[in-house]
Amino acid sequence: MRDADLSLILLDWYDRNARDLPWRVPPDLSRNGIRPDPYRVWLSEVMLQQTTVAAVKSYFERFTRLWPNVNELARAEDAAVMAEWAGLGYYARARNLLKCARVVSGDLGGVFPSTAEGLRQLPGIGPYTAAAIAAIAFGARETVVDGNVERVMARLFDEHTPLPKAKPILTTHAASLTPPKRTGDYAQAVMDLGATICTPRSPSCGICPWRDPCLARQRGTAAILPGKEPKKAKPVRFGFAYVGRRGDGAWLLETRPERGLLGGMLGWPGSDWTDEPDHDPPAEADWRVVGGEARHTFTHFHLRLQILTAELEVSVSPAAGHFIAARDFRPSALPTVMRKVFDLAAPSFPPIEKPAAKR
Repeated sequence: MRDADLSLILLDWYDRNARDLPWRVPPDLSRNGIRPDPYRVWLSEVMLQQTTVAAVKSYFERFTRLWPNVNELARAEDAAVMAEWAGLGYYARARNLLKCARVVSGDLGGVFPSTAEGLRQLPGIGPYTAAAIAAIAFGARETVVDGNVERVMARLFDEHTPLPKAKPILTTHAASLTPPKRTGDYAQAVMDLGATICTPRSPSCGICPWRDPCLARQRGTAAILPGKEPKKAKPVRFGFAYVGRRGDGAWLLETRPERGLLGGMLGWPGSDWTDEPDHDPPAEADWRVVGGEARHTFTHFHLRLQILTAELEVSVSPAAGHFIAARDFRPSALPTVMRKVFDLAAPSFPPIEKPAAKR
C-alpha cells in the first residue's frame, strides 16, 4: 500500500474518532482551514512532555482561565505560575514556560514563530515540541514523533531495533507517511492512534485503521514492540526535611534555588539529597523525627526523606527559609514530594487554638 493511501486512511479514521481535547480544533473545522491558537498548542505541548493527557487537562483549563493569552502569562508572577504548576512535575518546564512567554510577548509582539526552526530558538522548545506546534498551529509539513508515534511506527513496519537506537529509523518511517496537507491533523491522528488503539499493552488490532498493512500484526510481534534496551537501576538518595510551625500557625518554608530539581518551587527547608546527608536544622528547636519516610521517584533516582517536626518560638530567626501565615499557606501549591512530607508531618502538630470570642 502506498504511503499516501496509508495517510488518507488514518485521516479518515481521525475525522470520525478524534479525541475531544481542550486545546484542539475538531477535524470538521480544521478541514476548512481553521487552526488552533498557537498559544494553546504551545501550552498543551509543554504540559504534555512526560505527562499524560488525563493529568494535563485540568491544569490546562486552569492556566487558560488565569492567563488566556501569552501576554497575560508573561505578566504573571513567577510564584503564582509555579504554584499552579505544582503537582504536574518536571518543574524546569514551568520556568522555561515563563521565559518563553516573556520572549514571545516582549521581543516578538506576542506572536509565535510559524516555523519549527524559529520555534526552536525559544526557551524550553526542543525539536519535537517545535515540530508539533509548527504542524498543528501553522500547518507546516513537519514530522512529529513522540512515544505514541514511535510505538505505532515500530509495529507498522515491524522494526525490532531497540529504543533509543531506533529513533532515527522510526522518524524516517514517520516522515515518509506525513502528507503535504492536513499535517497537523495527521500528526494528532497518529498520536491518537497510539493513545487509544495501538496502546503499549493489549493493542486493539481488530479495530485499527492500519490493521491490514501492519507488519507486526501479520507476524505476531506487536506485543514486544517497540523494543527497549534494559534500564539501569536507579540509585537511591537520602535527605532530611524540616517542617516547623510557629505558635501563631505560620509555617517555615523556603523557595528552592532557580537551578536544580524543583527549582523556584516552594518547599520545606532540608538537607542536600545525597548518600549521607548532613543533619542541619534551619532553626533552634526541639526537632522530633516523624515515623515513616516521604518517598518519591525522580527521573534519575529514588528519594527517601526523613522528616523532622518542631513547634517554633514566635521570636525565632531561622537560618533558612521564611514564614508563611497559615491563611496564606496552601498545601496544593507544593510540589508532590513536598506534599508527601506535609501529609506525614501534619498530624504531629496540635490544632491552633482560636481566640475566644468577645462577649
